[in-house]
Order: sequence, then structure tokens, then C-alpha cells
Amino acid sequence: MKKPNIVILGAGYGGMMTTVKLQKSMGVNNANITLVNKNDYHYQTTWLHENAAGTLHHDRTRIPIKDVVNMSKINFVKDTVVSIKPDEKKVKLENSELTYDILVIGLGFEAATFGIPGLMENAFTIGDINSARLIREHIEYNFAMYHNDKEKNQARLNIVVGGGGFTGIEFVGELANRIPELCKEYDIDKSLVRIINVEGSPTVLPGFDPQLVEYAMNSLESRGVEFITGAMLKECKPDSIVYEKDGKQVEVPTLTTVWAAGVRANSIVEQSGIETNRGKVEVRNDMRAPGYDDIFVIGDCALIMNPENGRPFPPTAQIAIQESYTVAHNVKALAEGHELEGFEAKILGTVASLGHTDAIGVVLNDRKLFGWKATVMKKIIDNRYLLKLGGLGLLMKKGKFNIFY
Repeated sequence: MKKPNIVILGAGYGGMMTTVKLQKSMGVNNANITLVNKNDYHYQTTWLHENAAGTLHHDRTRIPIKDVVNMSKINFVKDTVVSIKPDEKKVKLENSELTYDILVIGLGFEAATFGIPGLMENAFTIGDINSARLIREHIEYNFAMYHNDKEKNQARLNIVVGGGGFTGIEFVGELANRIPELCKEYDIDKSLVRIINVEGSPTVLPGFDPQLVEYAMNSLESRGVEFITGAMLKECKPDSIVYEKDGKQVEVPTLTTVWAAGVRANSIVEQSGIETNRGKVEVRNDMRAPGYDDIFVIGDCALIMNPENGRPFPPTAQIAIQESYTVAHNVKALAEGHELEGFEAKILGTVASLGHTDAIGVVLNDRKLFGWKATVMKKIIDNRYLLKLGGLGLLMKKGKFNIFY
């Protein structure tokens, strides 16, 4: 009997955990398993805001694939996916082409700019290790240049973050911690620095518990963050942004605009011909793509409706990791001719960091957490993932154990 070729595209949370689970449950005699990723490392997307602010070195966030994947069981291909041809059962890479019997698509997200003029050209996004590193270096460069300009340029010290969702709020929380250090390093009066968060909804963290949102805003405002809610970004220029609020347009000088207000699934998925809903694949109950029994979709590329409210589940790491259990089980079941199981999401809670020693969260049957307790819970969640992914060795190497920082 011919061994099936199982190809996994992307080493994000979903793809990585699926690979790790399959290498444990399927032997080399049962299947040829190939993992494709453009880098030779996996990274914690939920830590990128710390890398971007400069509060956590990017090497802590980066996990070499060889540290968690057994290369004698998994064929790892470092390459970039160019296109997926589902009717030919082929994946075109920049340097080669792969044929599959079973495909897992976990290609992650890309920024959604909603057609805002200048955003693509002039704004930064927190998308991966390199983009986060670029933001950190750009902010430091502008602080270093402030006293070296013949005329002081306030735009160097104005940092605008578009979007008051999780990424935007966690990023401004880290900035609020980082700015005092940068001011001390570059001899800049802290009162000159502005951290401005622009959000289109009437409040930041829309959909989150109002009491926790109020706590978050008070905490961040006390550390210098300005919130402009109910405001739509109209244009992003090289040296300013324009937003509209209450029918009036306001221009803010800035050389640093970070866009954190929307993501979409990797456009390769939409271009593949697989049926999509707003760019994502609305998967069947067993995580397979509609019309293709040999294709599973996971993470940011998958759309799963929450039956309780009729809205899609947010594309979080928590959901992607849960999906990987079902996908890994079903890939093995499909390869061996067994019955597939349905996916059922279990939202265990949500925690948002507000900086080193502050956070908010809802956990364990809607229990609200504030401040230090929420910070500890966030570290427990992060450490639990590392333990699941790479065992005690990876946890000891990359884990967060200082509960006072």
C-alpha cells in the first residue's frame, strides 16, 4: 500500500502543533509528512508586540523548528508557498513543487488595509519577527535623531497605533513601559512623547467586558497613552496621519504609524480557487474545505462560526491550538480510512497584557482578573503552550517565570 503524502503549509500555531501531534501518532512507515515554512523557525505571534516595542528580545520569541520537530520523522522544506492547485493536488513553491494526498493549510494572516490611502506604503504592521524588529529599530532611530535634527521635529516622538483591538492595546501597553527607558537613554523629556491609539469603535477592545475595558484605559492613560475612539483613519502620509471624528478631520504629525486594526487570511488561499468567505475558508465541522475531502484548513485561514452568537470565532492562538488536535486526529483518520471527528471550540478565557506588570482577563466561567493576577495568568497560558509544543526542555529555555515583571 502506498504511503500517503501529507503536506502541512505554515509553521504557525496551528501548523506547528498539527505537525508535532502527527509525528507522535504516525510513524515513518505510515506516511510521508512534509512541513513547509518560509523560515526555519516558529514564533510566538502573541509575543510580537513585545518585540516591536523593544521590551522582549526577538530571540525569545523565535523557536527553531528543529528543536521541536523530529527531522527523521518529518521532512522539513524551507521555502515560500506561491500557489495551491487543489484540482491537481499540487503546491507550487518558489524553488520546487510538491504533490500531496492530504493537505493542511495554515498559512496565517496578512494585514487588511481596507483601502486607506497610504497605509500600505507608510505604516508598519506587527506581522512577524522581521516586521516587529523593524518597528523597534525605527522607534529607537527616531529617538536618537531627535536631538540631531537642526530643528526639533515632534513627528519623531509621536507614535500612532491604528486599532484598539488586542494587538493594538497590548502594543501600547508595552510602549508605555518602554518609552521612559528610551527617554532616559536619549535625553528626551518624557512629556514630549505621545502614544496615540486611534480606534473606529466607540471603545477599545470592543466586545470585551466593559469593566475590564475601563480598567485597561485608566491604566494606560495613567502611563501616557491617549485614546481617540469613534475615529476613522482617513489617510496615512509619510510624516502624518489624518483621522475623522465627529465629522471633522484632524491631522497628527508622526513618522511612526503602526497599523493593528485588521487582518485577513493569506491571499494565496483565496487565489487557490477554494471557496472562501471574506478571504477565509468556512470549513466543515471536521475542518475540511468545502468541496475538497483531502484539504484541511487551520488557524487564521479557517472560518468557524460560533453557534452561540452566529459570529465567527476570533482568529486566536487558543482556537488554532485547539483546531490542531482535531486536524491531527482527522489527518491520521483519513490516511488510515477511519472515521473523522468534529471540531468543538472551548473558549477557556481571554487575557490581554497591558505591559510588564498589568493585564486584564476573563477566565474560568467568566471570572474577571485585573492587574498582577491577570499578568501571572498570561504567563501561565504562555508557558502551557511551550510545554505542549516542546516539553519541559522548551519551557525551561523559552518560558516566562518572573511573575513580578
